[in-house]
Amino acid sequence: MKIASKIATAAFGFIAAVGLFTSCGDDGKKLYLYNWTYYTPDEVLRDFEKEFNCTVKVDSYASNEEMYAKLKAGAKGYDIVVPSQDYASIMIAQGMVQKLESAKQTNNSKINPLLSKMAVYDPKFEYASPYYLGAAGVCVNKTKIKEGSYEKTWNIFADKKFAGHATMMDDMREVIGDALTVLGYDLNTLDDNELAQAKNLIVERWKPNLVKFDAEGFGKSFASGDFWLCQGYAEVVFGEVSEDKWAETIDFFIPAQGGPSYLDSMCILKDSKNPELANEFINYIHRPEVYAKFLDAFHFPCFVIPDAAQFTKKVPMYDASQMNNCVLKMDIGEGLDKYNNIWQEIRFNN
Repeated sequence: MKIASKIATAAFGFIAAVGLFTSCGDDGKKLYLYNWTYYTPDEVLRDFEKEFNCTVKVDSYASNEEMYAKLKAGAKGYDIVVPSQDYASIMIAQGMVQKLESAKQTNNSKINPLLSKMAVYDPKFEYASPYYLGAAGVCVNKTKIKEGSYEKTWNIFADKKFAGHATMMDDMREVIGDALTVLGYDLNTLDDNELAQAKNLIVERWKPNLVKFDAEGFGKSFASGDFWLCQGYAEVVFGEVSEDKWAETIDFFIPAQGGPSYLDSMCILKDSKNPELANEFINYIHRPEVYAKFLDAFHFPCFVIPDAAQFTKKVPMYDASQMNNCVLKMDIGEGLDKYNNIWQEIRFNN
């Protein structure tokens, strides 16, 4: 879950407190959930507590790095954690999470089969059960540029009509990943020649049109009319524009060729004291009618549990099918240094 989603969730008014208890009458059973900030609708927690006669305690983190560092430093007591795909693969390999109880995961059949192909580190969801798939895309301000007058690919950032009013994320895996996608390469590649081509595309064709690389503030600038074209998570922009103006103002799309995506998954930690209840919680989240409440809380598209779409009451920010061709950003180990060096060359190249 990226900072973009935190902004949107705050706008929709859901819980976000470290160590927050949602309490009800219980028989002493407690579940300790360690999740991203603003990522667990209060209604879902209350309903689970009531049905399973328990108490859920939520602690939160703002990044995978924060979560991982805390656990490696010896933090104890958590049952469920929700890492993104790269950290899920690391934690599985390091034996930090335990195998899910297959007999309890009766709703696995409702998970989108495309996720099994994407999650190559755990295709059968034996250790990491999907929570949410998200992806950055393109936002065009339709009050500034007429819809239909631009191509809906990542190369829109080379379009001179957006010069001086465009921004891309200050995120090397996202921007370089988009360029690699345009070139037809694996967005997790470590090939020097392919990465050099991606760098040249960004520096020579995209960057001349950009005001800056911006990972957080572009939503406000889009809403004010300063930015007409933004790469980023939809919720950053939608969260800054009044809902009654979404249709007339925002054209959000993920290019048909795909792009980088992330998959947050629920894992039960190796030293969980409540594995049975934790398994119940994971399966509960995947009930279509329950998952629909999660989606409605954030206006998220319905990808992980397709059957939940029939129970949603809010219009999503974009159609889930736009993520069909997206590829997960995987852990690239020491190759991350190579990306860091290229990113610095991109950012500071005049």
